[in-house]
Amino acid sequence: MNNDIKLIESALYDYIPKGLTYEKALVDSIAYSLKAGGKRIRPILTLEFSRLCGGDDKSALPYACALEMIHTYSLIHDDLPCMDNDDMRRGKPSNHKVYGEDIALLAGDALQSLAFETMSCKETVEASSAQASVRCINILSSYCGTAGMVGGQVIDLENENKTADLDSVTVCNIKKTGALIKAACEMGCVSAGADEEKILAAGKFGENIGIAFQIVDDILDVTSSDEELGKPVGSDEENHKSTYVSLLGIDECKKRVDKLTAEAIECLNVFDGDITALKELSINLSNRKN
Repeated sequence: MNNDIKLIESALYDYIPKGLTYEKALVDSIAYSLKAGGKRIRPILTLEFSRLCGGDDKSALPYACALEMIHTYSLIHDDLPCMDNDDMRRGKPSNHKVYGEDIALLAGDALQSLAFETMSCKETVEASSAQASVRCINILSSYCGTAGMVGGQVIDLENENKTADLDSVTVCNIKKTGALIKAACEMGCVSAGADEEKILAAGKFGENIGIAFQIVDDILDVTSSDEELGKPVGSDEENHKSTYVSLLGIDECKKRVDKLTAEAIECLNVFDGDITALKELSINLSNRKN
């Protein structure tokens, strides 16, 4: 994972716009959040599924970077006062605390545009194929929009200050958290030219991992500290938000994480290659402390 993170970050930082004088504040804001660190789980999944399907890193990297751009834009917007109103992200002041709400908002907008520019540029098409480029654009635009991440955020906002049922919370998290993780897995397969059976299995793996990831987040929001997470804990309770923990309790949540992780690993049996890295990653994510 450390090697993958170095590879991803080297490529990712190369995509930061250069030579723009009048837009310096915007570029600095984009760079600030892209360089703030993080687990880089989504781009790692894209690379790993590409390798599992016989692809190479050169063809998968642009799609991996585009995913991280979308994820980063969503975090910038999530932290805004009109959303979660969080002052810290990854142990540093949130983007809007450094650059102001206006520039932070525009930085998120610009990152979204940059993601699709990255996936459709000449270099990306030459490294993979025009067919892969169009398919990945379709996957990411579908999973980050109204029926995916943004739609999930709307459900999340509407669930504040009321008791939501488990179905509503699950649908919210499949969209808000799971959609981009699912996209990461599918895009890795597509970049390598995999068949539909493998793309479908990768998507199911991603969906299971995504829900498990959110349940662990809900647990950590109760059991961890600001220092460990690098962001404020207890925000779910403060916003009177229904979560897996508030609805099921911590013990049942841990059981569900284990079950979802096992089901995700089962999805990997469709693939012929070495699934060790993805299996270990799944287990590590289920046991994470931040």
